[in-house]
Amino acid sequence: MTTPTDPSQPTADPTAMGAPDVATSADAARPDHQPDWAAPATVEVATVTEPTPEPGPTPGMSAPAAPSRRNSGIGAIVVASVLSAVLAAGGTVVALKGAGVLDRAESGGDGTPATMVGTRVPVTIDESSAVIDVASKAGPAVVRILVTGTTTDALGGTIPEQGVGSGIIFDAKGWILTNRHVVTNQDGSVASSLTVELKDGHQFTGTVYGIDTLTDLAIVKIDATGLTAATIGNSADLRVGQLAIAIGSPLGTYSNSVTSGIVSATGRTVTVQTGGRLTNLIQTDAAINPGNSGGPLLDAVGNVIGINTAMATNSNGIGFAIPIDIARPIMQQALAGQPLSRPYIGIRYETITPQVQSSEHLSMDHGALVTKSQDASGNSLDAVVPDGPAAKAGIREGDIILAVGSHAIDTEHPLDLVLASFAPGQVVDFKILRGTETITVSVTLGTRPANL
Repeated sequence: MTTPTDPSQPTADPTAMGAPDVATSADAARPDHQPDWAAPATVEVATVTEPTPEPGPTPGMSAPAAPSRRNSGIGAIVVASVLSAVLAAGGTVVALKGAGVLDRAESGGDGTPATMVGTRVPVTIDESSAVIDVASKAGPAVVRILVTGTTTDALGGTIPEQGVGSGIIFDAKGWILTNRHVVTNQDGSVASSLTVELKDGHQFTGTVYGIDTLTDLAIVKIDATGLTAATIGNSADLRVGQLAIAIGSPLGTYSNSVTSGIVSATGRTVTVQTGGRLTNLIQTDAAINPGNSGGPLLDAVGNVIGINTAMATNSNGIGFAIPIDIARPIMQQALAGQPLSRPYIGIRYETITPQVQSSEHLSMDHGALVTKSQDASGNSLDAVVPDGPAAKAGIREGDIILAVGSHAIDTEHPLDLVLASFAPGQVVDFKILRGTETITVSVTLGTRPANL
């Protein structure tokens, strides 16, 4: 939480932990239906009416009188002209048929059926129409959060802090999802005062209900009812290239600003200046600036798919958002009046990639290898935490976790992301490869310590 124009705002440490993407906290600041504006338009095609043939002589009636010689001459000329036209037309048809033009006319230029009378022809909708619709739908659920607090300097003194971020109303009774760094001071303490401002300008005093122990999320509560709540989507089936729309208060000044782009990638990991790592993030090129933190990232129909959290330094148009599926469990806990908590199993592991498989001589090309790691000082850390949930269940160093419940573990579905969908206290079956034997181990999930 810093002043939007404060030059001391935290920046990313490019060398921290060797993260491939360098980011800074942005603090200071399948569509389910087709909307009416996307309905296919009707294009009418003119109907060609064939000429009605002249009736011939009726049996029992006298034939018309024979034309005079002069008329016969004119008739011969007319007949000759008609024959010439027919022959010429026949030649044209043969030529067009040989060139394939008539075939294309029959099937449409791209092989689709030709347009018939009264059929509907789809009309391409401009991207701006979708953005306008989303801004209208989700905009009233986006709030600005003004924060004041104090932090302690190196000499023990206090330094006043101010900051502005964003948030999204996820329940009409005043429940708001935002970033942890929006509502905390630089030393990690919760800000002393929060003011939540709605799109219409009404302001409420906010209270921090809880801080997420897993990622950069927090829940704020205001004393209000009948608010406009956002539609919560899902992030499990996001596709790279799909439309992404961000709404927030960039620079802490421009409330309810809308920017758009695409989902550039998923599963990103970044390291911020404090040394913390943010994992499994959505990358987008929708403009995200200081003040956008805590605001929603939305899909083409206005469903929340992520919470904007960081932007890459020394870049143009690279931002990150926490997938909404990671936030869903703590939102449910808040609505149930429960403290925010995350599951914990007590292991250290490495996601199996082709490189890990090769270097460790593994038989599996996916899963999570339970293995030792090192702390920042280079000290060795146990693969399985003593007396932790995994140790009590019998998980060992060298085991490969293939699945948790019905969820397979791979590079696109890493273990920490899959575990985030469960709650502490649940008993979950782990499918494990131990040597050449596949076994199932039941683990009672613990509660993740706040200091991890």
